[in-house]
Formats: sequence, C-alpha cells, structure tokens
Amino acid sequence: MKNNNLLSLLIIGVIGVAAYFIVQTVRDASQAATEPFQQVNEANRALQTQMANLLNPTPTIIPDPITYINEIRALARLETIQYSVEKVITGQTGGGTFESLFGDRILFVGHGTVIAGIDMEKLGPEDMRFENGVLTVRLPPAEIFIAALDNEKSYVYNRDTGLLAKPDPNLETLVRQSAEQEILKAALEDGILNQAQINAEAYLFKFFSALGFPNTIFVDDPG
Repeated sequence: MKNNNLLSLLIIGVIGVAAYFIVQTVRDASQAATEPFQQVNEANRALQTQMANLLNPTPTIIPDPITYINEIRALARLETIQYSVEKVITGQTGGGTFESLFGDRILFVGHGTVIAGIDMEKLGPEDMRFENGVLTVRLPPAEIFIAALDNEKSYVYNRDTGLLAKPDPNLETLVRQSAEQEILKAALEDGILNQAQINAEAYLFKFFSALGFPNTIFVDDPG
C-alpha cells in the first residue's frame, strides 16, 4: 500500500515537472514568434515620434553665455499707482481684393502694466521750506516708470495667412509694439499721472507727519 502511494506521488511529480517544461516551452515559442512584431511596433512608434517632432518641432532656446551689464543706477522712485490694461490689436499686410491669397493677418490680445510715481532723486533741499510751523514741499511731477506687456498673459488669438503668402516675420513684433503703445496711451488718457501725483502727496503727508511735520502743504511753486 505504501509502495502504491509512493508510486502515485512519483508519477504526480513527474507529470508536474513535464507540465512545467511544456508550458515554459510554449511561452518561449510564443515570445519568439511575437518578437519580430514587437520590433516592428517599436520601429513604428519611433518613426511616429520622429515625424511628430519634424512636423511640430520644439523650439530650442540657447542664451549666449556672455552677459554685458551696461549700466547700474541707484533709484529712489516712489511708485504710487499701477494700471493693468488689456488691449486687442489687429495687424495686417497684403489686404485688399486678394487678401485670401496674399494677406497675413494677426489678432493679438495684449495684457500690459503701467506704473507711475515720483522720482524722489529730483527732490532737492531747495524744494522744501519750513516756516511758521508749516512745511512747504514742491514735488517733482509724476512720471511713467514702466509701460510694458506681460508676455505670460499676452497672446496671438488668431493668425490668418493667405494661400500664396508667407507669414511676415516682423508682423507680430510690430503688433506687440503697437499694443504696448496703446496700453500706455489708455493709461495716460485715464489720468494715471494725475492720480499718481495725488497718491504721492497723500503718502508723503503721512510720512512727514511721522517725522514731526504735521502741517505739510504741497505746491507747484513755493514762490
């Protein structure tokens, strides 16, 4: 009886080992059969990637390792107001009857910042006078410090180039320059300099009061 049990276990073991080798052989054969197809698929994927890079190349930006610092200046600017302006600009070349063939048109959305204030470097001792407990101050006129596009927020909304035309490489640059000028113009027309002057006087009134001059007046000309 014991011999039969041992024989049964031995047979089961032999069958198990044989089954393992059979399965492993089938797997190896299957892998060998599909390997050429995998290589073809990988080649196709590589080709598709190359074509995608060719049709939609990624821009390469290489800054020059040499930097020239032309000027360093100490500033004493009191920024008193900031405008955030959005302006839509259209730029176009080759318009007219054959615009669809030779035209080039850009619709650009420009977001810009305009900052104004007082340059305190222009305030000298001769511009301040203290008499009878009153401090008289002649402030320099407000001026624009910064008027620039925000490149992260500005973008080309649409560009239409004619069937027989090439995109004008200078058109977007001209449109951006125009957007920057229009943003500055809008801020000036809205009275940014006048408000910058008012804000500067309000701030400096508190500043002089803290220094012990509670009676401060601002004039265009101290006379």
